Amino acid sequence: MITETPPKRIRPPAVASMFYPGNAAELRNTVRSYLREADAEQNAFQLKNEENSDLRALIVPHAGYSYSGNIAASAFRLLQNNQPQFKRVLLLGPAHRVYLQGAAFPVADVFETPLGGIKLDKERIRILTETYPWISLNDTAHAEEHSLEVQLPFLQETLGDFELLPLVVGETKTEQLAEMIQHFSTDLSTLIVVSTDLSHFHDYQTAQQKDAFTASVIELLDPQKLSPEDACGAYPLSGALVAAFQNKWKIHRLGLCNSGDTAGDYGRVVGYGAWAMTA
Repeated sequence: MITETPPKRIRPPAVASMFYPGNAAELRNTVRSYLREADAEQNAFQLKNEENSDLRALIVPHAGYSYSGNIAASAFRLLQNNQPQFKRVLLLGPAHRVYLQGAAFPVADVFETPLGGIKLDKERIRILTETYPWISLNDTAHAEEHSLEVQLPFLQETLGDFELLPLVVGETKTEQLAEMIQHFSTDLSTLIVVSTDLSHFHDYQTAQQKDAFTASVIELLDPQKLSPEDACGAYPLSGALVAAFQNKWKIHRLGLCNSGDTAGDYGRVVGYGAWAMTA
C-alpha cells in the first residue's frame, strides 16, 4: 500500500515589500549591499582575531531594512568571516501582533521568503514543546509577526542551507527562557539569534540616553534592569543574557543607533543595537 506524503505546511512571508524588498533579486542585492558596507567599515570586533572563541549568539534589530538593515548587517557579517557552518538557528523574537503568555513555535514545516523556503527542525521543536510546557504550537502567533521574518533573508544569504527553530516569545519568566536556551549552549552547530529593537518613539536625544543605558545593561549581562519599554524583545533578550552570564560568554557591541540616524526624523525615533556573544 502506498501512503502519500502530506503536503508541507508553509508560512508565507507577511512583510515582504513592506519591511524589505519583495522581489528576490532586489532583496538579495539589498542584503549583500548591507553586508558589504558593514564589512567595509571594519568593525573593531573581529571574531577571527579571538583565539579559541566560538560565536554563540547574535542580538539584532528587526525594523524595516531602510531603518535598521545596516545595524543588523554588522552582526550577520560575522557569519561570513571564517565562522563554523551553523546547521541550525534558534531565532527568538517578541510577539507584536497577538497577546501571548509563554512562547510559541509554529505548526508550519517551512518558512518562506522571496529567497526561498527554510525547513523547520520539527524533531527539535517536538522535543522542546514536550520538555517545556510554557512553549506551545501556534501558527496565529507567527502569521503576521515581523520580528523573526526580517532576519531570515540575512540568514539565508550568510548561512545558505540551515534548519530553523522560530520562537515567538510573549510574557515568559526569564529563568524559563534561560533554561531553554541552555539546551543549546554547548551545541556549536546551533546559532542563537535574539531579535529586538530598543527604545520607541522618544526624541533623538532622549532615545540616545535611554539606549546607552540599555546597552550598558546588556553588556553587563544584567537583565533585572531591563523592561519592554527599553527593548521590545525584553523577554527573549533577558533569557539570553542570563544564559550568557551562566556560561561566562563574552559580549561585544557591534553597533548602536536610532532611526534618526538612518531615516532622518529626529522627533520620534526607534533605537537599534547589535551585539555578538562568544564562548
